[in-house]
Amino acid sequence: MAQGKAVQNIPSSFYCLLIGDMEMKKTLNAGVLTIAAITVMGAVVSTPAKAEGANEDGRFMVRVRAVNLDPANDSDAIPALGVPGNAIHVEDRVIPEIDFTYFFTKNIAAELVLTYPQKHDVSLMGTNIGSFKHLPPTLTLQYHFLPDAQFRPYVGVGVNYTRLSSVNLNVPGVGELDLENDSIGGALQAGFDYKLNQNWYLNVDVKKVWISSDVTLKATGAKVSSVGVDPILLGIGVGYRF
Repeated sequence: MAQGKAVQNIPSSFYCLLIGDMEMKKTLNAGVLTIAAITVMGAVVSTPAKAEGANEDGRFMVRVRAVNLDPANDSDAIPALGVPGNAIHVEDRVIPEIDFTYFFTKNIAAELVLTYPQKHDVSLMGTNIGSFKHLPPTLTLQYHFLPDAQFRPYVGVGVNYTRLSSVNLNVPGVGELDLENDSIGGALQAGFDYKLNQNWYLNVDVKKVWISSDVTLKATGAKVSSVGVDPILLGIGVGYRF
């Protein structure tokens, strides 16, 4: 009850507060992308070239997965308003996912992960303040360790582009809030395919994706905070290779 009252008493001067260090978050994202690029280039350089016809299982693979999206919910405390750290929560949920993979060689592949815009409820200190939608396509470059085995583990690095839309956030006493239109961040991946027969595979996959956004007052555009969603995505599904 006390927390609900704190939300109701938030002053209108809230939009003047500059919360968090967005520059640090952007620097961290740039560092992740740099490390990812160096890792990918190292894998490509150290992998011997394969003959064009070496991929006997087929160069294309399509997977469908059910994915649990678990946000990190990293937000800064707002002492002046009685709001503790990590008090902004984006709900976790299970989402459908489809990916398209192309094998350049037996070991090296590129994966494009797609879904449709997903709606997430948002709460502040346990009080629902609205929702938004996000569309998070992710592109990774993968290294497959045992391409001829029945159990085929892999790792990947890449980039995520998230499109934010349908923002409907309102804090009593403060007003309507808005998010940035998009976010670009790094992505790390690990998983395995288990061959069931000539074409079908069982797949388990986990990703860490960096997603962040400024939070602004919709009426004026003034920045009031920033939030790092940075989810872990755990998926299980099936794949068809041809």
